[in-house]
Amino acid sequence: MNWIRIAAVTALVGCPGIAVAKDAVSCGGAAMLGGAQLNCSHVEPAAPPQLCAFSWALHTMAGDQKVVEGTFLLPPGAANIAVYQGGGFDSALSNPIVICRGNK
Repeated sequence: MNWIRIAAVTALVGCPGIAVAKDAVSCGGAAMLGGAQLNCSHVEPAAPPQLCAFSWALHTMAGDQKVVEGTFLLPPGAANIAVYQGGGFDSALSNPIVICRGNK
């Protein structure tokens, strides 16, 4: 059975945030000191691999806004995987949104 989980990270300027996509995926991200990183873990051993997509609005050091997006597959047991890493950012303009579904 396929299912969809939605998680939004509480990312304050310069503070790491934590997102939980129900019980299968846990993500945390931060944007500060010129970089941004979003890490995720598969935290439910009984859940299938998770196919996830993310979107995150970030503030560049040049004063512009950039939306970064991507997809990733997170197998059971994966821990603290960097699913996005980029430079040139000084803060987050929105909370990262991570949407996952079981991938059988």
